[in-house]
Amino acid sequence: MKINSCTTQKISKFAIGSMLVAAALGMTVISITILPIVGFALVIPILILAAYVFRLHLNDQCEIDLE
Repeated sequence: MKINSCTTQKISKFAIGSMLVAAALGMTVISITILPIVGFALVIPILILAAYVFRLHLNDQCEIDLE
């Protein structure tokens, strides 16, 4: 894979991961102030999903490599 290939896919992958982290941080603030148990139950899956998105690899065709 060339250095400049798949730039838009990498940027969108990073943006989606960043939005998930921001959502998890927002839910953490809400869960501390309003709904402690329910809020943290929602934050953990969002953080796991964000970590999964950041760890995704792209193959040579700029598609998600599922292997």
